[in-house]
Amino acid sequence: MKPKNYLFTSESVTEGHPDKVADQISDAILDSIMDKDPNGRVACETLVTTGLAFVAGEVTTSCYVDIPKVVRKTIKRIGYDNPVFGFDYQTCAVVTSIQGQSPDIALGVDHGGAGDQGMMFGFAADETPEFMPLPISLAHKLTRRVAELRKKKMVPYLRPDGKSQVTVQYENDRPLRVDTVVVSVHHYREAKTKDIARDMKKLVIEKVIPPQYLDKKTKIFINPTGRFEVGGPQADTGLTGRKIIADTYGGCGSHGGGAFSGKDPTKVDRSASYMARYIAKNIVAAKLASKCEIQLAYAIGVAEPVSVMVNTFNTGKVPTEHLRKLILKNFNLTPLGIIQDLKLRRPVYEATAAYGHFGRNEEGFTWEELDKVPALKKGVA
Repeated sequence: MKPKNYLFTSESVTEGHPDKVADQISDAILDSIMDKDPNGRVACETLVTTGLAFVAGEVTTSCYVDIPKVVRKTIKRIGYDNPVFGFDYQTCAVVTSIQGQSPDIALGVDHGGAGDQGMMFGFAADETPEFMPLPISLAHKLTRRVAELRKKKMVPYLRPDGKSQVTVQYENDRPLRVDTVVVSVHHYREAKTKDIARDMKKLVIEKVIPPQYLDKKTKIFINPTGRFEVGGPQADTGLTGRKIIADTYGGCGSHGGGAFSGKDPTKVDRSASYMARYIAKNIVAAKLASKCEIQLAYAIGVAEPVSVMVNTFNTGKVPTEHLRKLILKNFNLTPLGIIQDLKLRRPVYEATAAYGHFGRNEEGFTWEELDKVPALKKGVA
């Protein structure tokens, strides 16, 4: 059991981080197929390295998608539009190796069953307005701010890659202060270390982190090695699905191990994780618990989950078994039900592939809606 007083750290990366480049390419391909063929089956993986984007996977669809065109468009949108970056949308090679989905999987999925076995988790906490843990919430906001400064050319030396890390001090299991902040930004050769440190502190950290969490003891590290001139796929090979903790809750709660990007919603790795978050968030928003984790588990080809677990970390206002019955009454947990209720057969996935899949009240993020709160409250009245 976690102590009441502790330090907890979460990290985020910008959309130009090589792993996130791979995630966004995979989801851009998925969106392109969903746009033309909502019933398409997609499991698409991407690898990016210096001068190369390699796409492989299993796709069964009735439509045609120009995958190299989608790949180059995505790389350009992210910001790799200059050969000096070592990775450029115009000059990189794009290699594809796509085959059809196994008919053995289709036997179960075609009748509404899960596309794979596995366990998925959803989490919510009342630490922030978006019902996310504070460390990952702040980490994502830092990287989004860095990207904003780059795209608006407010800081001209920034390149697409970057990272943040936030350590929060908890007291009595509640956030007290920010203990440590790390911001690393990819930059042009001409940038001076002192200018980067000044700008990131004033324009990023102090703009994002609420002042009540910062104090004189807060440790700040900006580009700790001194330079970050070489970045992106030139510096580090990127792979789809390698940032699953940053994609979810920053390490708070549990993780089933399955990645999201490049997978159509028949894959419960993705859709059931979204449903688990939807359930947990509505429970916390209904004030039935201050913190909630949901586990859903499935067998391939079987529609109903093999288990549903609720953990409120001793913050629940009603017995856990009653919460479980409320979930089964108010949420359709079959893969088909999840897809229909969360409207997942739409091209909404590329937007999820950077800065986290949760805690974002944006267009298409249906699993963040709080429409089940009245029913949950009524169920305990």
